[in-house]
Amino acid sequence: MKAAAARAFGEPVDLPIVVGVDGSEPSLRAVEWAADEAALRGASLRLVYASLWERYEGASVADDLGKPSEEVMAQDIAETAERRARRRQPGVKVTTEILPEEPEYSLIRESRSALAMVVGCRGRSGVTEALLGSVSVTVAGHAYCPVIVLRGSHDNQARSGVRGRVVLGVSEKPTHSAAVRFAIEEALLHGVPLEAVRAWRRPLHEPRAHPLIVGEPAHLQERQAAETVEEALRGTPAGLQVYRRTIEGFARDALLAVSREADLLVVGARRREGHFGLQLGRVAHGVLHHAACPVAVVPEPV
Repeated sequence: MKAAAARAFGEPVDLPIVVGVDGSEPSLRAVEWAADEAALRGASLRLVYASLWERYEGASVADDLGKPSEEVMAQDIAETAERRARRRQPGVKVTTEILPEEPEYSLIRESRSALAMVVGCRGRSGVTEALLGSVSVTVAGHAYCPVIVLRGSHDNQARSGVRGRVVLGVSEKPTHSAAVRFAIEEALLHGVPLEAVRAWRRPLHEPRAHPLIVGEPAHLQERQAAETVEEALRGTPAGLQVYRRTIEGFARDALLAVSREADLLVVGARRREGHFGLQLGRVAHGVLHHAACPVAVVPEPV
């Protein structure tokens, strides 16, 4: 079943789940989360530490090793992450890689041959918890595979599902959507319901209803949103419990609200070939910074 689920997303089952580690506690929490995901998928785990600096400037690994932070080296960080993964899921195959380069570039390159990429909500920059580190944003905006950013739990614990649902933000063109397939797969793997959400907004100057269409839905936009959700869910496996939800308002605000009820929020990000700028979109960018749960950004080829 695990292998079949991986193939359903269109990826060979021998691709690893890659985790970007930097020695911070959020990145170690990402290692544990990714280890659970790898166990569910029957996949291997690849831990990547990339930095132009040889030494580590944080506290998490230093405390774990009983060393001053200025004595912690790249190899210590990789070994600590590997121990976390093996302790979490002893049956998962784990490999490590240390790369002397900027983490953004190395992780984007790694994403070409990954089933998925997992990163923590921030790195060593000291940015407040409400914001996302630049590495995570850059990777999510350029990666070739789904990127899961671990937001939501700041108690330094990797949590399996506690709210019991995967939420999908439905885009304008959901047919053949990679984000839809990924969300369905995640819900099936974890044995939880899928909630498909589409936001809608009424026109600024809404005309009065024509007498001939009395009895139709009050708002054309709401009806169109419901139809888009149905289109996204066409072909959903019969055994999956699905909830449909349309919310009046901005898409970003709607998804942030439902993220408080989710174990994972899945959104798509359109990728234009040959375009080198950040390819996230306002909605994906907003939920990455402020969601109350982990966020999966799935690339959608244009």
